[in-house]
Amino acid sequence: MENKKRNQILFVLFLGVLMGAMDIAIVGPALPAIRSEFQISERLLAWIFSIYVLFNLISTPLMAKLSDMFGRRTIYIIDIVLFAIGSLVVAMSNNFGILLIGRAIQGFGAGGIFPVASAVIGDTFPPEKRGSALGLIGAVFGLAFIIGPILGAVMMSVATWHWLFFINLPLAVLVIFLGLRVLPTTRPQTNITFDWQGMLVLAGALASFAYGINQLDTANIFSSLISRQVFPFLVASGLLIAILIPIEKKAKNPVLPGKLFNRKQLGLAYAISAGAGVGEASLVFLPLLAVVALSDAGITERSASFLLMPVVIAMVIGSPTVGRLLDKFGSRLIILSGSFLLVIGMFLLSQFADSLTMFIVAGIFIGFGLSALLGAPIRYIMLNESDASERSTTQGVATLFTSIGQLVGSAFVGAIAASRVSGGAAAGYAMAFLFIAGIALLLVFLAFSLKNRARELADQASQSAV
Repeated sequence: MENKKRNQILFVLFLGVLMGAMDIAIVGPALPAIRSEFQISERLLAWIFSIYVLFNLISTPLMAKLSDMFGRRTIYIIDIVLFAIGSLVVAMSNNFGILLIGRAIQGFGAGGIFPVASAVIGDTFPPEKRGSALGLIGAVFGLAFIIGPILGAVMMSVATWHWLFFINLPLAVLVIFLGLRVLPTTRPQTNITFDWQGMLVLAGALASFAYGINQLDTANIFSSLISRQVFPFLVASGLLIAILIPIEKKAKNPVLPGKLFNRKQLGLAYAISAGAGVGEASLVFLPLLAVVALSDAGITERSASFLLMPVVIAMVIGSPTVGRLLDKFGSRLIILSGSFLLVIGMFLLSQFADSLTMFIVAGIFIGFGLSALLGAPIRYIMLNESDASERSTTQGVATLFTSIGQLVGSAFVGAIAASRVSGGAAAGYAMAFLFIAGIALLLVFLAFSLKNRARELADQASQSAV
């Protein structure tokens, strides 16, 4: 396949992934206005993010399997169509329930966009060019977190929040049109049994857990845990996980292979991935904190999203820097440093959010911290700890734990903010970000247990020898 054709394919994939990634970044500016329009609590507001992540999580392994069965182009186009339908439902929603249905459809469509795009690259690009192509697709997420908040803030200043979702429609039409013309139609010759039973049980466990956590009242934690709004759902989640374990042991192609949970380094990487997901989820609530804490500084619902920019800029600068430093210093030092920076940033935000200067400084620390915890360092560990036959599986499991962290993070921030009565909303969000600082501190201790650079180099040498 000539380079021109590959570049056209890459452009279509780039646009689709950008659309899905940008929607995660652009929803933050809409939250204050949505809360005002539908008169909902912070706990309910958290479900705008939680339901998207949950259905995204369910969709990812499902769409990857369907693309093996029915071809990449067909499933990629279906994913884009689903995302566009969800965007239209959200944009036209006149009540909060309809909005959540739209977000669920969006998440389900978006869940397949990135893995199917990666599969298309594997099918159409030669081995010596796959890395650069995947790197370009991966860079879309950083670009989305630059464009999303800016675009959201600009559109919120001239239109209603509904237009933040309407803008997905023309982009989706363009991707569908180009995809039908450019993407290959050949069906991969694979015959892998999909673990439907395991996927359904896992989805039920995650949904039950997320709902139960979202209903927690941290001001009355013990009575809340045994309440009928929380306890049955947490119990159901635990029972479903217990059911999942024997299902996965018997499955020919399990969603969560047991062999990937018996290595200390991988276990630490999964835990750090989940913690990073918690920290990432909290970013969605930064504009809300800015509105309630910095009203005296002139911050409004329309301008609050601009205060995401210090985080985003720090991540854009930090991510490529982290990639270069990994080869020199190894994953432990990078992840340790990132976790420590995240602790500082979240603590400053929890204590000094009423100062615009400190809000910006905290955002910079958070951005640099997350740039060392999301993406390259964890993927680096995955490659070092897995052989060629299981590398894609370990990457998928790491993504799963990040998504679980996002679910827990969004639920806890909403629950903690809603539970703090004294001091108002600002005090509630301050407590929530202090909780995130505690999670980041736990990541510091976990990072100390990772392999040092000498051991990593020895493992890499052993892999090369094999």
